[in-house]
Amino acid sequence: MEKILEVNDLHVSFDTFAGEVKAVRGVNFHLNKGETLAIVGESGSGKSVTSKAVMGLIPNPPGRIKQGEIKFGDRNLAQLPEKEMQKIRGSEISMIFQDPMTSLNPTMTIGKQIMEGLIKHQNMNKSEAKERAIELLKLVGIPNAEGRVTEYPHQFSGGMRQRVVIAIALACNPRVLIADEPTTALDVTIQAQILELLNDLQEKMGTSIIFITHDLGVVANIADRVAVMYAGKIVETGTVDEIFYNPQHPYTWGLLGSMPSLDSTDEELIAIPGSPPDLLDPPKGDAFAPRNPYAMQIDTEMEPPLFKVSDTHYAATWLLHEKAPKVEPPAAIKKRMQGMAPDEPIIGAKDGGKHV
Repeated sequence: MEKILEVNDLHVSFDTFAGEVKAVRGVNFHLNKGETLAIVGESGSGKSVTSKAVMGLIPNPPGRIKQGEIKFGDRNLAQLPEKEMQKIRGSEISMIFQDPMTSLNPTMTIGKQIMEGLIKHQNMNKSEAKERAIELLKLVGIPNAEGRVTEYPHQFSGGMRQRVVIAIALACNPRVLIADEPTTALDVTIQAQILELLNDLQEKMGTSIIFITHDLGVVANIADRVAVMYAGKIVETGTVDEIFYNPQHPYTWGLLGSMPSLDSTDEELIAIPGSPPDLLDPPKGDAFAPRNPYAMQIDTEMEPPLFKVSDTHYAATWLLHEKAPKVEPPAAIKKRMQGMAPDEPIIGAKDGGKHV
């Protein structure tokens, strides 16, 4: 498949009074044309920093890209001056942020906010831009778009505001769309509608999507491939089926185990013990070792490479070394993985002994 974006050995740091925070530490991934790549992990794992580095939105100071390249076509975005990035940002690569209310200007009408990018990047006049803004509002499912184009953000519900933000991001037909936890602030019903909308828009427009989230349940519904991040590094990557049904890294086991299960009788979710490491002073070896019940001595001494599981599946854990003891996921996690089999119904009802 054609690679539309490629990130190689990306390091991003922030200079603070306490010292240098190494937020992203050697991240590598690529995005294929027309696919959705989900980047998942706990808060502080480096997901959003990575996406903002791609957009050229790392504030300097205090942040900086220490090394690495972000290849977009024949350009390295990590080295482009701000004026050149402004031409790309919004037109070729767009971003949907987590909270639509902080993304929208409360003093401007929805229509004007959509029109801004069209006038700047597409060289449209005001009349053409307004007509296109109405088309975009219809595309993202805003009813009575002709009337609502003159309304302000506070006149829209949370779900409708997120649809408006998506319309702004898609206004210039970008080749890459970065969605940074776009459904976190929404209730589950609206969340499902937004995910369905993104899927529909991708089919219609062929946009490649990087979807940032901490929710593996969301990933299952939208992603083609998944990259699992921990402590500023990608620790496992594979297709969505490989990550859900054949995970190899103990951290991925923990993420899957912490998901609520519809058929579980357990009163408590399985939690990952401990806390993420302090990236002011990253630990030697495998950063997950202090929280890993299967950690070996080598985990505290040497950082594991990405071991190949298949042509599309890699995991950075010494458990995949040929001399490592054979360890399987805990029984409770295996049960949850088996319970997520794609052919089984997720909702069931019984009446009079008959299963519906």
